[in-house]
Amino acid sequence: MLMSTPPKSQSAKRKRGVLLSLKGWQRLQAAEQQVTQVENQGRPFTLQELSDRTGLSSNTLARVRGRKIAVDQQTLEYYFRAFDLILTLEDYSDTDFNGNLGRLPGPPNGQLPIDSPLYISRPPAESLCLESILQPGGLIRVKAPRQMGKTSLVARTMSKARDYQFSTVMISLRLADSGIFRDLKRFLQWLCAVVSQDLELSVQIADYWDDLFGASYNCTSYFERFLLKHLEQPLVLALDDVDVVFDYPELVSDFFGMLRAWYEKARYGDLRSELWQNLRLVLVYATEATIPLNLTQSPFNAGMLTELPSLTPSQVIELVNRYGLLEGELDVMRLMELVGGIPYLTHLGLYALRMRDQSVEELIDHAIAPDGIYSHHLRSQLLELQAYPELLGVLRKVVLSSEPVGLEPVQAFQLQSKGLVKVHQHQIVPSCDLYRRFFSHVLG
Repeated sequence: MLMSTPPKSQSAKRKRGVLLSLKGWQRLQAAEQQVTQVENQGRPFTLQELSDRTGLSSNTLARVRGRKIAVDQQTLEYYFRAFDLILTLEDYSDTDFNGNLGRLPGPPNGQLPIDSPLYISRPPAESLCLESILQPGGLIRVKAPRQMGKTSLVARTMSKARDYQFSTVMISLRLADSGIFRDLKRFLQWLCAVVSQDLELSVQIADYWDDLFGASYNCTSYFERFLLKHLEQPLVLALDDVDVVFDYPELVSDFFGMLRAWYEKARYGDLRSELWQNLRLVLVYATEATIPLNLTQSPFNAGMLTELPSLTPSQVIELVNRYGLLEGELDVMRLMELVGGIPYLTHLGLYALRMRDQSVEELIDHAIAPDGIYSHHLRSQLLELQAYPELLGVLRKVVLSSEPVGLEPVQAFQLQSKGLVKVHQHQIVPSCDLYRRFFSHVLG
């Protein structure tokens, strides 16, 4: 049953303001499950299949299913009608969108909460991530510089996976002590133990570990014979900050070769493949490995790659509205020029505009001031770079040049992973005016 897309003239007049209620969500889930048994052999619909069926975009469907961001009533009617349901008053609740924002507890920092109305979707990233982990043995790679919203995107993907009753584990490799990375056996045992605890399973490494077979084989055996075997639903394992491993050459080939082997195991077609198809991997990183990896042993050329770009002007305008600011009174393009659409810096700027009752011009004038909203962030970037004098010298060359600069690939990767530069016609420029001004000031 296919629904036609709502006419644009109707969409333009819609007023957002309703959320799907728990009862409405339960009705929809029950109807979807009934239809999947008849039409889809019990396999849950992907967002794209739901989009085709309802005539609603994947982004809109994600909002409806998340039950955190308000949509218009007609959107819910289209969704319900696609499954032969009639929308009732008990299926939704009225809400004021800006009222959801409430009182901001403090400047934004790190991952946005799952229920935050300040999260801006960047299609097709959300739908690609979800569709990839719904595939047996799926692998999704999320790549973007720091502070581009990678962790927030993956956290929402994991939340959607739980809607499908999947088990989920998300681990930042930065949580591991530096000493753990110096020994492959210790590192892989740490990984097995953390995954076990997150799944609320007892840690039974001693029962499945035999040094005769080597660390990679033992880790693989632990996942196959213990973790995956004891789970009734697929497991989505998200590894955040995997580029931390790039600093430890003794781990790179073995660890990433093992992950690639797990991905391939789901495709062998043997008796164990079905078990490995229940593992869905998500790798989150800011830059490519600077250590060469065998193409057949690297997970970075397999699965689906999602790269998160900077926010577009229309997305920044949407965020302006969500902060309760008046778009007509705010020079969005000047803000874009200052922060380059980098999500974290954009959030900080809008937070300051909302809380300090200042204009964009005042924000720009005081952007690199010691008491400005960006001061802590800029000092942190500088302190981190001071540990790499050569990289600091390269950045100085970039920010003081009036023209794009050519850099060695490794240096460009390192600066790009920190979000400080971007590629422009195969050369490097500062990623935003804020960084150009600050580092020109302190390095010039």
